[in-house]
Amino acid sequence: MEELSTHRSGFINIIGRPNVGKSTLMNALVGERMSIITNKPQTTRHRIIGIVNDDNHQMVFSDTPGYIKDAAYKMQERMNAFVKTTFEDGDIMLLVVDVTQDYDEENHLFQRLAKVQCPLFLVLNKIDLIKEEELVQLIKEWNERVKFTETFPISALEKKGTENLFEKLKAYLPLGPVYYPKDQFTDRPERFFVNEIIREKILLNYYQEIPYSCEVVVESFKVDDVKNMVRIRALIYVSRKSQKGIIIGKAGSAIKQLGIDARKSIEKFLEKKVHLELYVKVKDNWRDDEKELKNFGYLD
Repeated sequence: MEELSTHRSGFINIIGRPNVGKSTLMNALVGERMSIITNKPQTTRHRIIGIVNDDNHQMVFSDTPGYIKDAAYKMQERMNAFVKTTFEDGDIMLLVVDVTQDYDEENHLFQRLAKVQCPLFLVLNKIDLIKEEELVQLIKEWNERVKFTETFPISALEKKGTENLFEKLKAYLPLGPVYYPKDQFTDRPERFFVNEIIREKILLNYYQEIPYSCEVVVESFKVDDVKNMVRIRALIYVSRKSQKGIIIGKAGSAIKQLGIDARKSIEKFLEKKVHLELYVKVKDNWRDDEKELKNFGYLD
């Protein structure tokens, strides 16, 4: 590695509305399955860090929950708090915009962005869904609203334009130290990503309010090196008793399918065989309970 005086590093914060493609972009830039991805809003609940290293650079990406304008629960208030911290500690900011969505001129986001001191990149995502002349107009309108350092039209899902964005981010990194060990790719333990994978499958397998009323906690994570297997026991917490029956399903059919889907993805992530046990527990109105929110990692 080169001398510290030539080493470049920095924190790159990704912000934007729910479901604009922040997690898809994060995964494309980091090259790992860091954030769960579904087509449902409020998928990301925590601030998730992904780290990209080479000899001369360390890029620390931060994927945040989408900002919720009218938070209905204390949990959503905490999610918004995660977003607000990204305006305070970034070396580079990425605003991700879905080109198919409209933003009113009074949006709180513009006021915050106007105060950002670090390089600010506009990332116009899902460009495959609009015509070129519409894109040109959007670029013009957005840059009239906010003074962006750079603008990047991309399709995160198709990884179109993401390599150009990645290289430009490296060029804007300030001189800095090695914040994390060079072989580390996240600040989260494996258990966290197992939680996220199970929650992703809940989002995909259930409907309406059910996925948003669930929280997942890995109670036990035991590695059997002899059999190259991980034995996992996870609890799914729900807000009401009636939701427990829905998660389990008739004769346990729903939770059985959930377990199959989650196990396959966890095995792919851990690159080991997995024995997964899922249980459901009721925690009344946990989304508004500060004690439970602290237990689930939403409060310090």
